[in-house]
Amino acid sequence: MPRFVVGDEDFELDGRPVRLLSGALHYFRVHEGLWAHRLGMLRAMGLTCVETYVPWNWHAPVEGGPVDMGPLGRFLDAVAAAGMFAIVRPGPYICAEWENGGLPAWVTGGLGSRVRTRDEGFLRAVDGWLALVAEQVVGRQVDRGGPVVLLQVENEYGSYGSDRVYLRWLVQRWKALGVTVPLVTSDGPEEHMLSGGSVPGVPATVNFGAGAREAFGVLRRFRPGGPLMCMEFWCGWFTHWGAEEAVRGAEDAAGALREVLECGASVNLYMAHGGTSFGGWAGANRAGEDHLGALLPTVTSYDYDAPVDEYGRATAKFWAFREVLAGFREGTAGAAGPVPDPPPAPPVLGAPVVRRLERWAPLDGVVDALGGAESETALPPVFEDLGVDRGLVRYRFEIPGPRKASPLWVLGLRDLAVVTVHGARVAVVEGTPDPVLIGEVAGPAVVELWVESLGRVNYGPRLGEAKGITGGLLHERQYVHGVRARGLRLAALEEPGASARVPWRAGPGGGPGLYGGTLWVVGAGDAVLEVPGGVRGFVWVNGFCLGRYWDRGPRRPLYVPGPVLREGANEVLVLELEGPGEPEVRLGGVPGHDGG
Repeated sequence: MPRFVVGDEDFELDGRPVRLLSGALHYFRVHEGLWAHRLGMLRAMGLTCVETYVPWNWHAPVEGGPVDMGPLGRFLDAVAAAGMFAIVRPGPYICAEWENGGLPAWVTGGLGSRVRTRDEGFLRAVDGWLALVAEQVVGRQVDRGGPVVLLQVENEYGSYGSDRVYLRWLVQRWKALGVTVPLVTSDGPEEHMLSGGSVPGVPATVNFGAGAREAFGVLRRFRPGGPLMCMEFWCGWFTHWGAEEAVRGAEDAAGALREVLECGASVNLYMAHGGTSFGGWAGANRAGEDHLGALLPTVTSYDYDAPVDEYGRATAKFWAFREVLAGFREGTAGAAGPVPDPPPAPPVLGAPVVRRLERWAPLDGVVDALGGAESETALPPVFEDLGVDRGLVRYRFEIPGPRKASPLWVLGLRDLAVVTVHGARVAVVEGTPDPVLIGEVAGPAVVELWVESLGRVNYGPRLGEAKGITGGLLHERQYVHGVRARGLRLAALEEPGASARVPWRAGPGGGPGLYGGTLWVVGAGDAVLEVPGGVRGFVWVNGFCLGRYWDRGPRRPLYVPGPVLREGANEVLVLELEGPGEPEVRLGGVPGHDGG
Protein backbone atom coordinates (compact mmCIF):
# COMPACT_ATOMS: atom_id res chain seq x y z
CA MET A 1 0.00 0.00 0.00
CA PRO A 2 1.19 3.61 -0.58
CA ARG A 3 3.03 5.27 2.27
CA PHE A 4 2.62 9.00 2.84
CA VAL A 5 4.96 10.58 5.41
CA VAL A 6 6.56 13.86 6.43
CA GLY A 7 10.14 14.20 5.23
CA ASP A 8 12.83 16.63 6.31
CA GLU A 9 11.73 19.24 3.75
CA ASP A 10 8.69 17.83 1.91
CA PHE A 11 5.86 15.37 2.09
CA GLU A 12 6.93 11.99 0.73
CA LEU A 13 4.89 9.37 -1.09
CA ASP A 14 6.63 5.99 -1.22
CA GLY A 15 9.94 7.72 -0.60
CA ARG A 16 9.51 10.39 -3.31
CA PRO A 17 9.16 14.10 -2.42
CA VAL A 18 5.70 15.32 -3.45
CA ARG A 19 3.49 18.34 -3.06
CA LEU A 20 -0.29 18.38 -2.48
CA LEU A 21 -2.54 20.37 -4.79
CA SER A 22 -5.76 20.34 -2.79
CA GLY A 23 -9.08 22.14 -2.70
CA ALA A 24 -11.68 22.51 0.04
CA LEU A 25 -15.11 21.03 -0.57
CA HIS A 26 -17.47 20.43 2.36
CA TYR A 27 -19.60 17.32 1.81
CA PHE A 28 -22.19 18.72 4.22
CA ARG A 29 -22.64 21.83 2.04
CA VAL A 30 -23.17 19.84 -1.17
CA HIS A 31 -26.08 17.50 -1.87
CA GLU A 32 -24.79 13.92 -1.91
CA GLY A 33 -26.20 13.40 -5.38
CA LEU A 34 -23.81 16.08 -6.67
CA TRP A 35 -20.58 15.01 -4.94
CA ALA A 36 -19.23 13.22 -8.02
CA HIS A 37 -19.80 16.27 -10.21
CA ARG A 38 -18.12 18.67 -7.80
CA LEU A 39 -15.13 16.35 -7.36
CA GLY A 40 -14.89 16.16 -11.15
CA MET A 41 -14.79 19.94 -11.28
CA LEU A 42 -11.89 20.02 -8.81
CA ARG A 43 -9.96 17.49 -10.89
CA ALA A 44 -10.65 19.57 -14.01
CA MET A 45 -9.12 22.58 -12.26
CA GLY A 46 -5.90 20.61 -11.84
CA LEU A 47 -6.30 19.50 -8.22
CA THR A 48 -5.44 15.98 -7.09
CA CYS A 49 -6.59 16.20 -3.46
CA VAL A 50 -9.72 17.37 -1.66
CA GLU A 51 -10.03 18.72 1.89
CA THR A 52 -13.09 18.69 4.10
CA TYR A 53 -14.05 19.67 7.61
CA VAL A 54 -16.25 17.34 9.66
CA PRO A 55 -19.01 19.19 11.61
CA TRP A 56 -19.70 17.54 14.95
CA ASN A 57 -23.04 19.35 15.46
CA TRP A 58 -24.35 18.36 12.00
CA HIS A 59 -23.71 14.70 12.71
CA ALA A 60 -24.84 14.82 16.36
CA PRO A 61 -27.30 17.74 16.82
CA VAL A 62 -29.06 16.26 19.87
CA GLU A 63 -27.38 14.91 23.00
CA GLY A 64 -27.92 11.18 23.21
CA GLY A 65 -29.71 11.18 19.86
CA PRO A 66 -28.86 9.18 16.75
CA VAL A 67 -25.53 9.92 15.10
CA ASP A 68 -25.11 9.15 11.41
CA MET A 69 -21.45 9.23 10.35
CA GLY A 70 -22.26 7.52 7.06
CA PRO A 71 -22.01 10.71 4.95
CA LEU A 72 -18.34 11.14 5.90
CA GLY A 73 -17.46 7.59 4.91
CA ARG A 74 -19.43 7.78 1.68
CA PHE A 75 -17.76 11.06 0.77
CA LEU A 76 -14.30 9.62 1.30
CA ASP A 77 -15.31 6.68 -0.89
CA ALA A 78 -16.44 9.16 -3.55
CA VAL A 79 -13.04 10.88 -3.29
CA ALA A 80 -11.32 7.54 -3.85
CA ALA A 81 -13.59 6.78 -6.81
CA ALA A 82 -12.60 10.14 -8.32
CA GLY A 83 -8.94 9.15 -8.08
CA MET A 84 -8.08 11.85 -5.53
CA PHE A 85 -6.42 12.06 -2.13
CA ALA A 86 -8.18 13.51 0.94
CA ILE A 87 -7.31 15.76 3.87
CA VAL A 88 -9.68 15.39 6.83
CA ARG A 89 -10.13 18.22 9.36
CA PRO A 90 -12.48 16.90 12.07
CA GLY A 91 -12.08 19.62 14.68
CA PRO A 92 -13.64 19.19 17.20
CA TYR A 93 -13.81 22.91 16.34
CA ILE A 94 -13.86 23.74 12.61
CA CYS A 95 -14.88 27.45 12.29
CA ALA A 96 -15.99 27.17 8.61
CA GLU A 97 -18.51 30.00 9.05
CA TRP A 98 -20.63 27.18 10.45
CA GLU A 99 -23.03 27.24 13.40
CA ASN A 100 -21.01 27.31 16.66
CA GLY A 101 -17.84 26.45 14.74
CA GLY A 102 -19.10 22.88 14.52
CA LEU A 103 -19.42 22.38 18.27
CA PRO A 104 -22.83 21.03 19.36
CA ALA A 105 -24.97 23.46 21.36
CA TRP A 106 -25.56 20.67 23.88
CA VAL A 107 -21.80 20.66 24.55
CA THR A 108 -21.16 24.40 24.72
CA GLY A 109 -24.40 25.10 26.63
CA GLY A 110 -23.09 23.49 29.78
CA LEU A 111 -19.40 24.32 29.41
CA GLY A 112 -19.20 27.88 28.05
CA SER A 113 -15.60 29.06 27.89
CA ARG A 114 -14.31 25.70 29.14
CA VAL A 115 -14.63 24.29 25.61
CA ARG A 116 -11.42 23.79 23.65
CA THR A 117 -9.47 23.21 26.86
CA ARG A 118 -8.35 20.28 29.02
CA ASP A 119 -11.64 20.48 30.98
CA GLU A 120 -12.65 16.91 31.85
CA GLY A 121 -16.26 17.35 30.76
CA PHE A 122 -15.19 18.67 27.37
CA LEU A 123 -12.60 15.94 26.87
CA ARG A 124 -15.19 13.25 27.65
CA ALA A 125 -17.49 14.61 24.96
CA VAL A 126 -14.64 15.05 22.47
CA ASP A 127 -13.37 11.53 23.09
CA GLY A 128 -16.68 10.12 21.90
CA TRP A 129 -16.56 12.34 18.82
CA LEU A 130 -13.03 11.34 17.86
CA ALA A 131 -13.97 7.67 18.11
CA LEU A 132 -16.89 8.19 15.71
CA VAL A 133 -14.68 9.98 13.19
CA ALA A 134 -11.96 7.34 13.51
CA GLU A 135 -14.45 4.62 12.57
CA GLN A 136 -14.83 6.30 9.17
CA VAL A 137 -11.26 7.50 8.63
CA VAL A 138 -8.83 4.88 9.95
CA GLY A 139 -9.76 2.19 7.44
CA ARG A 140 -9.67 4.74 4.61
CA GLN A 141 -6.11 5.95 5.19
CA VAL A 142 -3.79 5.80 2.21
CA ASP A 143 -1.65 3.07 3.77
CA ARG A 144 -4.78 0.90 3.92
CA GLY A 145 -5.82 1.53 0.34
CA GLY A 146 -7.93 4.62 0.98
CA PRO A 147 -7.57 8.29 -0.01
CA VAL A 148 -6.75 9.96 3.35
CA VAL A 149 -3.20 11.38 3.53
CA LEU A 150 -3.44 13.98 6.32
CA LEU A 151 -5.57 14.56 9.42
CA GLN A 152 -5.67 17.95 11.13
CA VAL A 153 -5.51 18.43 14.90
CA GLU A 154 -8.01 21.09 16.06
CA ASN A 155 -8.27 24.19 13.83
CA GLU A 156 -6.56 27.58 14.08
CA TYR A 157 -6.23 26.98 17.79
CA GLY A 158 -3.62 29.72 18.13
CA SER A 159 -6.32 32.27 17.25
CA TYR A 160 -8.28 31.16 20.31
CA GLY A 161 -6.24 29.60 23.10
CA SER A 162 -2.96 28.25 24.38
CA ASP A 163 -3.80 25.03 26.24
CA ARG A 164 -0.90 22.78 25.19
CA VAL A 165 -2.21 19.99 27.43
CA TYR A 166 -5.41 19.89 25.38
CA LEU A 167 -3.56 19.82 22.05
CA ARG A 168 -1.19 17.05 23.17
CA TRP A 169 -4.18 15.04 24.40
CA LEU A 170 -5.78 15.29 20.95
CA VAL A 171 -2.59 14.04 19.27
CA GLN A 172 -2.33 11.12 21.67
CA ARG A 173 -5.98 10.16 21.23
CA TRP A 174 -5.81 10.19 17.42
CA LYS A 175 -2.76 7.94 17.48
CA ALA A 176 -4.39 5.61 20.00
CA LEU A 177 -7.45 5.37 17.74
CA GLY A 178 -5.28 4.11 14.88
CA VAL A 179 -4.42 7.21 12.82
CA THR A 180 -1.15 6.50 11.05
CA VAL A 181 -1.10 9.23 8.39
CA PRO A 182 0.64 12.48 9.36
CA LEU A 183 -1.14 14.76 11.80
CA VAL A 184 -0.86 18.53 11.17
CA THR A 185 -1.98 21.81 12.70
CA SER A 186 -3.00 25.01 10.89
CA ASP A 187 -2.80 28.61 12.11
CA GLY A 188 -2.34 32.14 10.91
CA PRO A 189 1.27 33.11 10.04
CA GLU A 190 1.83 35.05 13.26
CA GLU A 191 4.11 34.10 16.11
CA HIS A 192 1.46 34.10 18.83
CA MET A 193 -0.83 31.94 16.67
CA LEU A 194 1.86 29.44 15.75
CA SER A 195 3.20 29.23 19.30
CA GLY A 196 -0.30 28.84 20.77
CA GLY A 197 -1.70 26.43 18.19
CA SER A 198 1.12 24.07 17.28
CA VAL A 199 2.31 20.85 18.90
CA PRO A 200 5.95 19.69 19.17
CA GLY A 201 6.61 16.93 16.68
CA VAL A 202 3.51 17.73 14.60
CA PRO A 203 4.00 19.61 11.29
CA ALA A 204 2.56 23.14 11.29
CA THR A 205 0.81 24.70 8.29
CA VAL A 206 -0.31 28.30 7.77
CA ASN A 207 -3.46 30.00 6.46
CA PHE A 208 -3.47 33.20 4.39
CA GLY A 209 -4.78 34.80 1.21
CA ALA A 210 -1.70 36.67 -0.04
CA GLY A 211 1.95 37.32 0.76
CA ALA A 212 3.15 33.70 0.59
CA ARG A 213 6.85 34.49 0.95
CA GLU A 214 6.30 36.53 4.10
CA ALA A 215 3.93 33.94 5.58
CA PHE A 216 6.27 31.04 4.91
CA GLY A 217 9.12 33.14 6.27
CA VAL A 218 7.31 33.35 9.61
CA LEU A 219 6.68 29.61 9.51
CA ARG A 220 10.33 28.88 8.75
CA ARG A 221 11.49 31.02 11.69
CA PHE A 222 9.15 28.98 13.84
CA ARG A 223 9.80 25.60 12.18
CA PRO A 224 13.13 25.52 10.26
CA GLY A 225 12.39 22.15 8.65
CA GLY A 226 9.47 20.14 7.34
CA PRO A 227 7.04 20.71 4.46
CA LEU A 228 5.71 24.14 3.57
CA MET A 229 1.94 24.17 3.17
CA CYS A 230 -0.81 26.75 3.04
CA MET A 231 -3.72 24.80 4.51
CA GLU A 232 -6.17 27.60 3.68
CA PHE A 233 -5.35 29.74 0.67
CA TRP A 234 -8.24 32.22 0.87
CA CYS A 235 -9.10 32.72 -2.79
CA GLY A 236 -12.43 34.37 -1.90
CA TRP A 237 -14.35 35.25 1.25
CA PHE A 238 -17.71 34.83 2.97
CA THR A 239 -20.54 37.36 3.21
CA HIS A 240 -22.66 38.67 6.10
CA TRP A 241 -26.32 39.65 5.90
CA GLY A 242 -26.60 43.34 5.08
CA ALA A 243 -23.15 43.56 3.47
CA GLU A 244 -21.96 43.49 -0.13
CA GLU A 245 -21.11 40.08 -1.54
CA ALA A 246 -17.40 39.35 -1.24
CA VAL A 247 -15.52 39.43 -4.55
CA ARG A 248 -11.85 38.82 -5.36
CA GLY A 249 -10.57 39.26 -8.89
CA ALA A 250 -9.42 36.17 -10.78
CA GLU A 251 -6.07 37.66 -11.82
CA ASP A 252 -5.24 38.82 -8.30
CA ALA A 253 -6.12 35.43 -6.77
CA ALA A 254 -4.24 33.50 -9.48
CA GLY A 255 -1.13 35.62 -8.94
CA ALA A 256 -1.21 34.93 -5.20
CA LEU A 257 -1.67 31.20 -5.88
CA ARG A 258 1.32 31.20 -8.22
CA GLU A 259 3.45 32.75 -5.47
CA VAL A 260 2.49 29.94 -3.07
CA LEU A 261 3.54 27.30 -5.60
CA GLU A 262 6.75 29.12 -6.55
CA CYS A 263 7.78 28.75 -2.92
CA GLY A 264 7.73 24.98 -3.46
CA ALA A 265 4.78 24.64 -1.09
CA SER A 266 1.70 22.47 -1.02
CA VAL A 267 -1.62 24.27 -1.08
CA ASN A 268 -5.28 23.82 -0.23
CA LEU A 269 -7.64 26.26 -1.97
CA TYR A 270 -10.20 27.57 0.52
CA MET A 271 -12.73 27.24 -0.94
CA ALA A 272 -12.39 25.35 -4.23
CA HIS A 273 -16.18 24.97 -4.12
CA GLY A 274 -18.05 26.55 -1.22
CA GLY A 275 -21.58 25.23 -1.68
CA THR A 276 -24.50 26.20 0.56
CA SER A 277 -25.20 26.28 4.31
CA PHE A 278 -28.44 24.34 3.99
CA GLY A 279 -30.66 23.79 7.02
CA GLY A 280 -29.93 27.09 8.76
CA TRP A 281 -26.43 25.96 9.67
CA ALA A 282 -24.70 29.24 8.73
CA GLY A 283 -22.72 30.73 11.60
CA ALA A 284 -21.97 34.30 12.68
CA ASN A 285 -19.13 36.56 13.71
CA ARG A 286 -18.76 39.38 16.20
CA ALA A 287 -17.69 42.77 14.86
CA GLY A 288 -14.46 44.54 15.67
CA GLU A 289 -10.80 43.56 15.87
CA ASP A 290 -11.53 42.03 19.28
CA HIS A 291 -14.49 40.03 17.88
CA LEU A 292 -16.65 41.23 20.77
CA GLY A 293 -18.94 43.68 18.96
CA ALA A 294 -22.30 43.41 17.23
CA LEU A 295 -23.43 40.10 15.80
CA LEU A 296 -22.72 39.63 12.08
CA PRO A 297 -24.68 36.61 10.84
CA THR A 298 -23.48 34.87 7.68
CA VAL A 299 -25.70 34.40 4.63
CA THR A 300 -27.03 31.03 3.49
CA SER A 301 -24.95 30.92 0.31
CA TYR A 302 -21.38 29.79 0.85
CA ASP A 303 -20.41 30.61 -2.72
CA TYR A 304 -17.25 32.22 -1.28
CA ASP A 305 -16.46 33.69 -4.70
CA ALA A 306 -14.79 30.32 -5.24
CA PRO A 307 -13.47 29.08 -8.60
CA VAL A 308 -16.38 26.60 -8.73
CA ASP A 309 -19.47 28.64 -7.86
CA GLU A 310 -22.41 27.72 -5.63
CA TYR A 311 -24.16 26.01 -8.54
CA GLY A 312 -21.11 23.95 -9.52
CA ARG A 313 -20.18 26.08 -12.54
CA ALA A 314 -16.68 27.06 -13.64
CA THR A 315 -15.94 30.77 -13.16
CA ALA A 316 -13.21 32.98 -14.60
CA LYS A 317 -11.22 32.18 -11.45
CA PHE A 318 -11.53 28.46 -12.26
CA TRP A 319 -9.85 28.89 -15.63
CA ALA A 320 -7.16 31.20 -14.22
CA PHE A 321 -6.34 28.67 -11.48
CA ARG A 322 -6.35 25.80 -13.97
CA GLU A 323 -3.69 27.57 -16.00
CA VAL A 324 -1.52 28.19 -12.92
CA LEU A 325 -1.90 24.67 -11.49
CA ALA A 326 -1.08 23.04 -14.84
CA GLY A 327 2.44 24.41 -14.58
CA PHE A 328 3.10 22.82 -11.18
CA ARG A 329 1.75 19.28 -11.59
CA GLU A 330 5.20 17.69 -11.91
CA GLY A 331 6.05 16.18 -8.54
CA THR A 332 2.44 16.45 -7.39
CA ALA A 333 0.91 13.52 -5.53
CA GLY A 334 -1.70 11.86 -7.76
CA ALA A 335 -0.94 13.83 -10.93
CA ALA A 336 -0.80 11.60 -14.00
CA GLY A 337 -1.49 12.71 -17.54
CA PRO A 338 -3.12 15.95 -18.69
CA VAL A 339 -5.71 17.85 -16.69
CA PRO A 340 -9.14 16.41 -17.56
CA ASP A 341 -11.97 18.44 -19.04
CA PRO A 342 -14.84 19.54 -16.78
CA PRO A 343 -17.63 16.97 -16.43
CA PRO A 344 -21.02 17.62 -18.05
CA ALA A 345 -23.15 20.08 -16.05
CA PRO A 346 -26.03 18.59 -14.01
CA PRO A 347 -29.56 19.00 -15.42
CA VAL A 348 -31.24 22.37 -14.91
CA LEU A 349 -34.94 22.95 -14.16
CA GLY A 350 -36.88 22.77 -17.40
CA ALA A 351 -39.77 25.16 -16.75
CA PRO A 352 -40.18 27.89 -14.12
CA VAL A 353 -42.95 27.70 -11.51
CA VAL A 354 -44.72 30.59 -9.75
CA ARG A 355 -47.07 29.70 -6.92
CA ARG A 356 -48.96 31.46 -4.14
CA LEU A 357 -49.19 28.98 -1.28
CA GLU A 358 -52.69 27.91 -0.33
CA ARG A 359 -52.26 26.76 3.29
CA TRP A 360 -51.33 28.79 6.34
CA ALA A 361 -50.80 28.07 10.04
CA PRO A 362 -50.24 30.85 12.59
CA LEU A 363 -46.86 30.87 14.30
CA ASP A 364 -48.42 30.17 17.72
CA GLY A 365 -50.08 27.06 16.35
CA VAL A 366 -46.87 25.82 14.72
CA VAL A 367 -44.86 26.23 17.92
CA ASP A 368 -47.54 24.59 20.06
CA ALA A 369 -47.85 21.66 17.63
CA LEU A 370 -44.19 21.02 16.82
CA GLY A 371 -42.26 22.70 19.62
CA GLY A 372 -40.87 21.20 22.78
CA ALA A 373 -42.46 21.22 26.19
CA GLU A 374 -43.34 24.65 27.61
CA SER A 375 -41.31 25.70 30.63
CA GLU A 376 -42.30 28.13 33.38
CA THR A 377 -39.48 29.80 35.28
CA ALA A 378 -38.68 33.00 37.14
CA LEU A 379 -36.15 34.19 34.54
CA PRO A 380 -35.99 33.37 30.84
CA PRO A 381 -34.31 30.09 29.90
CA VAL A 382 -31.79 30.25 27.06
CA PHE A 383 -32.11 28.18 23.89
CA GLU A 384 -29.70 25.59 25.27
CA ASP A 385 -31.94 25.05 28.32
CA LEU A 386 -34.82 24.26 25.97
CA GLY A 387 -32.82 21.99 23.65
CA VAL A 388 -33.04 24.39 20.71
CA ASP A 389 -30.00 24.51 18.44
CA ARG A 390 -31.39 26.24 15.32
CA GLY A 391 -34.81 27.85 15.49
CA LEU A 392 -36.77 30.21 17.71
CA VAL A 393 -38.27 30.51 21.19
CA ARG A 394 -41.52 32.17 22.25
CA TYR A 395 -41.14 33.95 25.60
CA ARG A 396 -44.42 35.03 27.24
CA PHE A 397 -44.34 37.52 30.15
CA GLU A 398 -47.15 39.10 32.17
CA ILE A 399 -46.48 42.62 33.44
CA PRO A 400 -48.54 43.20 36.62
CA GLY A 401 -50.74 46.23 37.03
CA PRO A 402 -52.28 48.62 37.17
CA ARG A 403 -49.22 50.73 36.43
CA LYS A 404 -48.46 53.64 34.13
CA ALA A 405 -46.67 53.33 30.82
CA SER A 406 -42.94 52.88 31.49
CA PRO A 407 -39.88 51.89 29.44
CA LEU A 408 -39.63 48.19 28.65
CA TRP A 409 -36.13 46.80 28.13
CA VAL A 410 -34.72 43.40 27.22
CA LEU A 411 -31.36 42.57 28.76
CA GLY A 412 -28.98 40.11 27.08
CA LEU A 413 -30.90 39.55 23.85
CA ARG A 414 -29.35 37.13 21.38
CA ASP A 415 -30.16 37.64 18.56
CA LEU A 416 -33.40 39.12 17.15
CA ALA A 417 -36.89 39.45 18.65
CA VAL A 418 -40.32 40.27 17.26
CA VAL A 419 -42.20 41.81 20.22
CA THR A 420 -45.98 41.78 20.70
CA VAL A 421 -48.14 43.34 23.41
CA HIS A 422 -51.60 41.79 23.77
CA GLY A 423 -50.95 40.00 20.46
CA ALA A 424 -50.18 43.17 18.44
CA ARG A 425 -46.66 43.64 17.11
CA VAL A 426 -44.94 46.68 18.59
CA ALA A 427 -41.27 46.25 17.70
CA VAL A 428 -38.57 44.19 15.99
CA VAL A 429 -35.32 44.52 17.96
CA GLU A 430 -31.78 43.14 17.83
CA GLY A 431 -29.44 42.62 20.75
CA THR A 432 -26.99 45.49 20.20
CA PRO A 433 -26.51 47.74 22.10
CA ASP A 434 -27.41 45.97 25.32
CA PRO A 435 -29.91 46.44 26.93
CA VAL A 436 -32.40 47.06 24.11
CA LEU A 437 -35.29 49.50 24.55
CA ILE A 438 -38.57 48.05 23.25
CA GLY A 439 -40.79 51.04 24.04
CA GLU A 440 -43.24 52.20 26.71
CA VAL A 441 -45.85 49.74 27.98
CA ALA A 442 -48.55 50.13 30.62
CA GLY A 443 -49.65 47.32 32.93
CA PRO A 444 -51.19 44.89 33.19
CA ALA A 445 -49.94 43.54 29.86
CA VAL A 446 -49.06 40.28 28.16
CA VAL A 447 -45.77 40.65 26.33
CA GLU A 448 -44.31 38.08 23.97
CA LEU A 449 -40.83 38.04 22.51
CA TRP A 450 -40.35 35.70 19.57
CA VAL A 451 -36.58 35.31 19.65
CA GLU A 452 -34.72 33.87 16.67
CA SER A 453 -31.14 32.66 16.57
CA LEU A 454 -29.36 34.15 13.56
CA GLY A 455 -26.49 31.68 13.87
CA ARG A 456 -24.05 30.94 16.65
CA VAL A 457 -20.63 32.59 16.68
CA ASN A 458 -18.06 30.48 14.85
CA TYR A 459 -14.85 32.41 15.60
CA GLY A 460 -13.29 34.36 18.45
CA PRO A 461 -13.62 34.60 22.23
CA ARG A 462 -17.45 34.53 22.20
CA LEU A 463 -17.54 31.06 20.68
CA GLY A 464 -20.17 28.97 22.45
CA GLU A 465 -22.21 31.87 23.80
CA ALA A 466 -25.83 31.09 24.66
CA LYS A 467 -28.81 32.13 22.52
CA GLY A 468 -32.16 33.65 23.50
CA ILE A 469 -32.62 36.03 26.43
CA THR A 470 -29.58 35.71 28.67
CA GLY A 471 -30.60 38.47 31.09
CA GLY A 472 -34.28 39.27 31.47
CA LEU A 473 -37.13 41.68 30.80
CA LEU A 474 -37.08 45.00 32.68
CA HIS A 475 -40.14 47.23 33.13
CA GLU A 476 -38.92 50.58 34.35
CA ARG A 477 -36.15 49.30 36.66
CA GLN A 478 -37.92 46.15 37.76
CA TYR A 479 -37.38 42.61 36.52
CA VAL A 480 -40.53 41.01 35.15
CA HIS A 481 -40.39 37.66 36.89
CA GLY A 482 -42.29 34.66 35.65
CA VAL A 483 -41.99 33.58 32.02
CA ARG A 484 -43.39 30.75 29.96
CA ALA A 485 -41.13 29.64 27.12
CA ARG A 486 -41.44 27.13 24.32
CA GLY A 487 -38.87 26.48 21.59
CA LEU A 488 -39.20 25.33 18.01
CA ARG A 489 -36.25 23.55 16.40
CA LEU A 490 -35.99 23.92 12.63
CA ALA A 491 -35.40 20.18 12.48
CA ALA A 492 -38.92 19.61 13.84
CA LEU A 493 -40.35 20.56 10.46
CA GLU A 494 -38.34 17.77 8.83
CA GLU A 495 -39.63 14.99 11.07
CA PRO A 496 -41.99 12.40 9.52
CA GLY A 497 -45.60 13.52 9.82
CA ALA A 498 -44.71 17.06 10.93
CA SER A 499 -46.88 18.70 8.27
CA ALA A 500 -49.89 16.60 9.29
CA ARG A 501 -49.65 17.89 12.89
CA VAL A 502 -49.73 21.55 11.90
CA PRO A 503 -53.12 23.34 12.43
CA TRP A 504 -53.54 24.38 8.79
CA ARG A 505 -56.07 26.91 7.57
CA ALA A 506 -57.16 27.23 3.96
CA GLY A 507 -56.97 30.53 2.14
CA PRO A 508 -54.67 33.54 2.48
CA GLY A 509 -52.43 33.88 5.50
CA GLY A 510 -52.57 36.46 8.20
CA GLY A 511 -48.95 37.23 8.97
CA PRO A 512 -46.00 35.28 10.38
CA GLY A 513 -46.50 31.55 10.28
CA LEU A 514 -46.06 28.46 8.19
CA TYR A 515 -47.21 28.46 4.56
CA GLY A 516 -47.56 25.29 2.53
CA GLY A 517 -48.39 24.19 -0.96
CA THR A 518 -47.46 22.08 -3.95
CA LEU A 519 -45.13 22.99 -6.79
CA TRP A 520 -45.71 21.05 -10.02
CA VAL A 521 -42.37 20.56 -11.75
CA VAL A 522 -41.67 19.63 -15.35
CA GLY A 523 -38.04 18.86 -16.10
CA ALA A 524 -36.54 18.49 -12.60
CA GLY A 525 -33.00 19.80 -12.21
CA ASP A 526 -30.89 22.43 -10.47
CA ALA A 527 -33.01 25.46 -9.61
CA VAL A 528 -33.24 28.58 -7.48
CA LEU A 529 -36.15 29.64 -5.30
CA GLU A 530 -37.26 33.12 -4.28
CA VAL A 531 -39.94 34.29 -1.82
CA PRO A 532 -41.17 37.68 -3.08
CA GLY A 533 -43.03 39.48 -0.32
CA GLY A 534 -41.29 37.49 2.39
CA VAL A 535 -39.19 39.33 4.98
CA ARG A 536 -37.25 36.64 6.84
CA GLY A 537 -37.67 32.92 7.22
CA PHE A 538 -36.83 29.43 5.99
CA VAL A 539 -37.90 27.21 3.10
CA TRP A 540 -38.24 23.43 2.79
CA VAL A 541 -38.73 21.53 -0.46
CA ASN A 542 -39.73 17.89 -0.07
CA GLY A 543 -38.47 18.01 3.52
CA PHE A 544 -35.05 19.44 2.57
CA CYS A 545 -34.29 22.78 4.24
CA LEU A 546 -32.80 25.22 1.74
CA GLY A 547 -31.83 27.68 4.48
CA ARG A 548 -32.69 31.23 5.56
CA TYR A 549 -33.94 34.02 3.29
CA TRP A 550 -33.92 37.65 4.42
CA ASP A 551 -34.82 40.84 2.62
CA ARG A 552 -31.90 42.54 4.37
CA GLY A 553 -29.78 41.31 1.47
CA PRO A 554 -27.57 40.73 -0.34
CA ARG A 555 -30.28 39.53 -2.72
CA ARG A 556 -29.48 35.98 -3.77
CA PRO A 557 -32.09 33.29 -4.36
CA LEU A 558 -31.94 30.02 -2.44
CA TYR A 559 -30.23 27.20 -4.31
CA VAL A 560 -32.33 24.07 -4.90
CA PRO A 561 -30.11 21.09 -5.81
CA GLY A 562 -31.61 19.11 -8.66
CA PRO A 563 -31.77 15.83 -6.69
CA VAL A 564 -34.15 17.52 -4.19
CA LEU A 565 -36.81 18.05 -6.86
CA ARG A 566 -38.92 15.38 -8.54
CA GLU A 567 -41.12 15.32 -11.58
CA GLY A 568 -44.69 16.31 -10.76
CA ALA A 569 -45.75 17.27 -7.22
CA ASN A 570 -43.23 18.80 -4.81
CA GLU A 571 -44.19 19.92 -1.31
CA VAL A 572 -42.92 23.34 -0.26
CA LEU A 573 -43.07 24.90 3.23
CA VAL A 574 -42.21 28.52 4.03
CA LEU A 575 -41.76 29.57 7.66
CA GLU A 576 -42.20 33.36 7.52
CA LEU A 577 -41.12 34.99 10.79
CA GLU A 578 -41.84 38.68 10.28
CA GLY A 579 -43.67 39.57 7.06
CA PRO A 580 -47.34 40.48 6.60
CA GLY A 581 -48.18 37.16 4.98
CA GLU A 582 -49.15 35.52 1.70
CA PRO A 583 -45.62 35.00 0.34
CA GLU A 584 -45.29 33.90 -3.26
CA VAL A 585 -42.81 31.21 -4.29
CA ARG A 586 -40.90 31.43 -7.56
CA LEU A 587 -38.87 28.48 -8.79
CA GLY A 588 -36.56 28.97 -11.74
CA GLY A 589 -33.45 27.53 -13.38
CA VAL A 590 -30.02 28.43 -12.03
CA PRO A 591 -28.94 31.85 -13.37
CA GLY A 592 -26.29 32.35 -16.02
CA HIS A 593 -22.82 33.58 -15.14
CA ASP A 594 -19.62 34.84 -16.70
CA GLY A 595 -16.45 32.81 -17.00
CA GLY A 596 -17.77 29.89 -19.11
